[in-house]
Amino acid sequence: MTGMSPSNPGGAPRRLASFRMTDLGITLAAGAALLCAGPAGAHVSIQPQTAPAGAYQVLRFGVGHGCEAQGTTQLRLEMPPGLGAARPQPKPGWKLTVERQGETVTAIVWRGALPADQFDEFIVLVKLPPDAAPLAFPAIQSCGKTAVRWAEPTPPGGPRPSHPAPVLTLVPVASPAASHDHHR
Repeated sequence: MTGMSPSNPGGAPRRLASFRMTDLGITLAAGAALLCAGPAGAHVSIQPQTAPAGAYQVLRFGVGHGCEAQGTTQLRLEMPPGLGAARPQPKPGWKLTVERQGETVTAIVWRGALPADQFDEFIVLVKLPPDAAPLAFPAIQSCGKTAVRWAEPTPPGGPRPSHPAPVLTLVPVASPAASHDHHR
């Protein structure tokens, strides 16, 4: 209850401030967990983890930290076969290279400097294939002369490998007829 009092004349602002502090606490705790994760918890992540087959989708590849005490100097993302398009977002201070085979984008490489104790996202707009299935985006994170290949498949229901590839699961798009069958 948020009754009026001399210390809280309007009532509602206290609830809003409390909500914001709770959100801030959750955000800080999640960030601390990400930064404190050891090598076994490290990986190149993908967001979202699911998307509709055949859609255009913005994908965010997160790099949580460097390799041991070395900062990240390069991220190479290999594009899976079947993408209709792959358009990277440039990052200020980073050199961007798009590798192609004919008209098909096969890999995207960012070169720059990301300190070991910081995180960042690398963004790509893709046109997804029409079939529902998992899509792996193997990634190579370079930290100076050290390179970590995040490319191991994760078996369904099996243990997480030590260097998992970022995976996007494509889900079928509901047909308009199926979503409007209440008119029958």
